[in-house]
Amino acid sequence: MLDRRTFLIAGSALAGGAVLGFGPATPADPGDFPFELTDAEWRERLSEEEYYVLREHGTEYAFSSPLDKFYEPGTYHCAGCDQALYSSDVKYDSRTGWPSFWEALPGAVGTSTDTSLMMVRTECHCSNCGGHLGHIFDDGPEPTGKRHCINGVALKFVAA
Repeated sequence: MLDRRTFLIAGSALAGGAVLGFGPATPADPGDFPFELTDAEWRERLSEEEYYVLREHGTEYAFSSPLDKFYEPGTYHCAGCDQALYSSDVKYDSRTGWPSFWEALPGAVGTSTDTSLMMVRTECHCSNCGGHLGHIFDDGPEPTGKRHCINGVALKFVAA
């Protein structure tokens, strides 16, 4: 049973987190992307973790993806809609614990500003279904200087 003190502490923490930007990111609006499914269809199509990352803008644990240290030739596709996103030719070891790429395939990803967690970051999503992939940072290798830090669960590898 929940006592009054626990209720007040939990409520205050949730309210404070929402004010400070700790709440969940807002998913893309329906009608914004060529490939669309209902929420029920997404839940049926994706695993629980894929749904959390792709549809609720979640993040998998660092170093949990087998794709982080995977370097076979091929293409990385969106786990939500199967659109090709990244070539293995631009994958590198960023030592961050997530698969990293210095460039997406032309037109494959879109970006938006993510202000969650009290910081401003560039969020990247699949341009076909709007699925959240990860974030883009300015600390990557040449020639772009970008690091696309991508959740492995948002990706599906297709061998060359």
